[in-house]
Amino acid sequence: MKHFAASRRSTIPSQAGFTLLEMLVATTIMAVAVVGLLSALSASLRNAARLTNQDRAALVARRKMEELLVQARLPRYQVLEGPLTPLKDAGLQGGWRARMTPFEFPPNIEPGNSILERVECEIWWMEADRRRSFQLEAYRTTVLTPQDILQGLTPP
Repeated sequence: MKHFAASRRSTIPSQAGFTLLEMLVATTIMAVAVVGLLSALSASLRNAARLTNQDRAALVARRKMEELLVQARLPRYQVLEGPLTPLKDAGLQGGWRARMTPFEFPPNIEPGNSILERVECEIWWMEADRRRSFQLEAYRTTVLTPQDILQGLTPP
């Protein structure tokens, strides 16, 4: 009978499972992984918001540049500037500044000749108490008038 009881005990499976130490190690590893993922997600969201403002500024700068390029006569060598309107300018609060300068002249400067002018435009806005900016430049041709010659338009 003793033999029967001993063999019966050996066939009962031992309890399977994880020890408390194994559970603590697994929980710690998972916590480290989750914290790493959350910090990466947070950084991605910050970068996405920053890029959104950059995209908005690029759109506003392009629109402002188009407005400047279609104006027949812009004053040369003078800085033009103005504020941005949040309702009209993609929610950005800031301003713009532009300057037009002659870029390339023909060999003889006479009325009726074309010159190449450079228009520089900068859009700036405030983002979390920091000033950000976006710059564009474009070129256009202009026909010289007698008034341009009298004002002393000369190559740089």
